[in-house]
Amino acid sequence: MITALYDGYCAICQTTLAIITRLDWFKHVTFVDLHSADVSTRYPQFTHDELMGQIHVIDEQGRVFAGFDGTRRMLKAVPLGYPIWLLLHLPLMDGVGKRVYRWIAAHRYRINRLLRMPEAPTYAPGQADCTEDGVCKLPSYK
Repeated sequence: MITALYDGYCAICQTTLAIITRLDWFKHVTFVDLHSADVSTRYPQFTHDELMGQIHVIDEQGRVFAGFDGTRRMLKAVPLGYPIWLLLHLPLMDGVGKRVYRWIAAHRYRINRLLRMPEAPTYAPGQADCTEDGVCKLPSYK
């Protein structure tokens, strides 16, 4: 069993979750939204900013695969993903894949807008937008 920490506010990430879940006949991948209240307790080795930057996949031995490597690791774990995993190991795929992944990850909310998908709130749960007098605003969606 592997665990994938993903951005639940990201439509692209949610689509990845849906695809991997459909391909995961043997339930080898567990998804955890990085915005869950207990993530910092369960995974103290990661900061919120690290997790927001890219998907993090933790395998059975505790090894961490982030970004493009994490996506490949998930594909390796699911029966119908294995052929894609092989293709992503062809020459030049590592460099190209990592660059493309970083660009998409950095622009994912802008891509959500272009595709007219729901956006993330301006801040994550647990990180309320509060003033010094203790008054907090509800999350706002753009």
